[in-house]
Amino acid sequence: MAGPELLTFRLLAESGQVKHAFTTRRGGVSTGLLASLNMGFVAGDPPENVRTNRRLVCEALGLDPARIVAGRQVHGHNAVVVGEEDRGRGAYSPDGAFPDTDILLTAVKGVVLTSFYADCVPLYFLDPVAGAVALAHAGWRGTVQEVGAECIRAMAAAFGSRPGDLLAVIGPSAGSCCYEVDEPVRAEFSRVFPQWPGLFVPRGPGRWLLDLKEANRRTLVACGMLPGRIEVSDLCTVCRPELFFSYRACGATGRMASLVSLV
Repeated sequence: MAGPELLTFRLLAESGQVKHAFTTRRGGVSTGLLASLNMGFVAGDPPENVRTNRRLVCEALGLDPARIVAGRQVHGHNAVVVGEEDRGRGAYSPDGAFPDTDILLTAVKGVVLTSFYADCVPLYFLDPVAGAVALAHAGWRGTVQEVGAECIRAMAAAFGSRPGDLLAVIGPSAGSCCYEVDEPVRAEFSRVFPQWPGLFVPRGPGRWLLDLKEANRRTLVACGMLPGRIEVSDLCTVCRPELFFSYRACGATGRMASLVSLV
């Protein structure tokens, strides 16, 4: 079996301060609709498959799967500062993951922060000055709750991070070509971000295409991040079902993972 197919990002790779990846669906042991690199404990996939997939990914990155830390994502903006004593939470079972958590941050080297996706937007953060990293999970609900801004505030409170020092990556997700929403979602975005009407393109009666990545990018810039220190992936998870798990493309499906660890 070939090894897992992983994506990395220029800004984080060039920093030399982290190991990181975004997984694809290729190179694991899961089968059927979840073939093959399912990283989430989802219905229909034996837990041992997920544990094997996570081990394969960590081995490819030179990381310890026993040091994975995960949260139970609820499309919110709760942040948890991860310490050395938290290593392994959610690594081998969803039971140990931090409850109701969509933001994880740490300054501990070797801890592997993880978050899981099937169309939502993965956000990676690195503070190269303070020596800290964070992940945030941004679906449309998290985006209107400004989960990226909340992550920046949490890094400032925990590590003294300054927005102008941060590097960020907005990873593969449902793109503006495919992310169709209805009137209630459009109205909620218009209420929270009235200054950004250009996020929507009409698709049909009561339907719009939403640029969720751009909404998150603008949120980060509004917090004081420098545009040149934000990398945005152009990959759409809906357009590429052969490469990514996509709830919108396939319905019941597996999960990709974002991973980051300080070295």
